[in-house]
Amino acid sequence: MSYFRPASRRMPRKKAADRVGPVKTRSRGGCKECRASRVRCDTKKPTCTRCSEKGLVCTTQLVLKWESEFVSRGLAFGRAGVWSKGRAAGGPSPKPSPSACPSIFFDGQEWCPVPLIKSWGFVNSGVAAFDQPYEVDVACNELNAMVVREGAHHRFPRYADENSLDSPLTINSLEASFPQVESPVLTPSLSLFPPISASKDRCLFDYYLQQVCPRTTASSKLSSPFASVIMPFCLSASPLMFTAIQALGACHRSRFDSTYSVIGLRLKAQALRGLRHRLAEEGPLRCSADPEVLAIMMMLCLYEIVDNCDQRWTIHLKGAKDLIRLRRQRQNTLARSRDALDPVSAFAELFFAFQDVMGRTACGEEVSFGTDYWHENERTIDLWMGCSPELVSVLSSITEMSRTRRSLATNAARTSFSQRAASLVRKLEHLVQEVDGDDDNDLQSAAELKRLAAVLYLHCALYGASPSTPLVVCYVRKILRLVSDLLDSGPLVSMTWPVFVAAVELDPVQDEVWRDDNGETVVYGRPLVLRALAAMAESSVSNVARTRAVIVKVWQARDSDMLKGSPLDSSDEAQGCNDWEWYVAPISNAMSLA
Repeated sequence: MSYFRPASRRMPRKKAADRVGPVKTRSRGGCKECRASRVRCDTKKPTCTRCSEKGLVCTTQLVLKWESEFVSRGLAFGRAGVWSKGRAAGGPSPKPSPSACPSIFFDGQEWCPVPLIKSWGFVNSGVAAFDQPYEVDVACNELNAMVVREGAHHRFPRYADENSLDSPLTINSLEASFPQVESPVLTPSLSLFPPISASKDRCLFDYYLQQVCPRTTASSKLSSPFASVIMPFCLSASPLMFTAIQALGACHRSRFDSTYSVIGLRLKAQALRGLRHRLAEEGPLRCSADPEVLAIMMMLCLYEIVDNCDQRWTIHLKGAKDLIRLRRQRQNTLARSRDALDPVSAFAELFFAFQDVMGRTACGEEVSFGTDYWHENERTIDLWMGCSPELVSVLSSITEMSRTRRSLATNAARTSFSQRAASLVRKLEHLVQEVDGDDDNDLQSAAELKRLAAVLYLHCALYGASPSTPLVVCYVRKILRLVSDLLDSGPLVSMTWPVFVAAVELDPVQDEVWRDDNGETVVYGRPLVLRALAAMAESSVSNVARTRAVIVKVWQARDSDMLKGSPLDSSDEAQGCNDWEWYVAPISNAMSLA
């Protein structure tokens, strides 16, 4: 007996026209468990029938397939190259997939090229962007503000051996940081700073010196004041000073290793308790004469900037301002010259004054450290500020004038305002910033960037210029061109403020900033800004996540107003406001742009 039915007696297959009921096809939304068992899934939500009966976890996994991966493995991508009746009969081969080349014509349609997308290039808009127009979501932008640290420039090397951080600092390891200090002759095995010898966190002091300090100056040839000024002072400092420095080191290192966040919080709490105890025991007047108090406050202020860059860093700034005011009053009483200040006090005063001036350019609030903190004719570029004190003096004047612009009531006051603004424009256009000593191209470029940004900021804050103004378009392109050149040559240090000013004044209608000589490569403003911010997140001590979030918020507001029209032309609420006051100032409080 045959187990097979004769061919003549087999039931014929039903034709498509004779079939009854819906055609069973493979489910594209089937769950992971059904796909693994090769069983058709009924795609019920939240759990399909099969998973519900068997007690399985019903999950739907989205798998992204990339053509380049299939090509490298010698496999067909999708339906490209599969068998077809037309091909079997000698018909023409199937046409290539539209994604097989950057730009082709397919069935009479042109497929546009797909741009290269980086991890930092996503700018997302959500409901909150419209419901809360004046709130900035830093956490949403923080992940996209960082780059992979392995791609860092050689100026900021990674530690090859983490255990090497536990070795004590010696004179030989620090002689490059402040060679002008005549250190006593000690054996290399002895620690240069006894207060950190017994500390279990002594590696963070080394991290501060090797990783934080180089990120505080644009110069690649000269040592940062955070090393050349602070390190010699630490030879006689108290353990509290070392705790504040180690807290800053842990906070910065937590950017790349989250395990150091808890260490940084613990050290910051110790430094704060010690600072409060000194202020309570010794009193403000006595503490104002001690440079160590200002140095500790400077480290804690920088900690808050690196950490969250919220209102907490301004608390240290206001406290330092009160101590500096008390010290100045005492100097005037004793008829002492400000030029006789010790290096640490002079540097701390410069640090807080510069942070105040640069931060308030964005929000337009009253300047706490006025123009009397700056020498108007001092053109030598400062290592920490990345520009000359003369330029900072001009910026302080611009911010102060922008606050009084809307309160001008008489023609005489408006005329005086215009004359003073024109004087500042001429001063910026002819400003010469000099490098002390040898030529330093990086430091010179940083200073020139700030000068160009100052001209742009002046026209926006005082003359009401907007992104579509031809002068604004010209200066934005100049700034971004220089930023692009610096991106290719090394890390971006001391560039936060110029990049911020150029970014918030980008024209949303025309994002193309330039083309190369052949006209083939087009550079767009927003991707360039995001790329620069990603590089700055690794190569500076600025809080790039906060800066990026504010820039994105301004872009979203401008894009939204492109559809409904600019409120500056029709809204009563915007009466008298210029472009900077409407888009930038309301969301820029407590920003650190130094």
